[in-house]
Amino acid sequence: MRIADIQEHARQLRAAHGWQQSPEVRLVYLMTEVGEVSSEALRLSEARTEEERQQAREALGMEIYDVVWNLCDLANILEVDLEAAFEKKAAQNRDRLW
Repeated sequence: MRIADIQEHARQLRAAHGWQQSPEVRLVYLMTEVGEVSSEALRLSEARTEEERQQAREALGMEIYDVVWNLCDLANILEVDLEAAFEKKAAQNRDRLW
């Protein structure tokens, strides 16, 4: 799946539900989801059994989806083409000294 596909998925989900959040509200949701990623990552690092690790990985994947979705929705609201931005930034980073 390309970044443009994920952005389109976010656009379609927003339209299907009639969501009208402002960029500021979407950003708060994004930050909340990042916090949930942190919680699940901690849960994974503290898991003692393989079953707990698998459950934590699954939950972590769902939270990462929420972060990516919120980020794509924010980009859509602000009319940012993430695929083009990724390509441009990746080109800059190729020659960047870290």
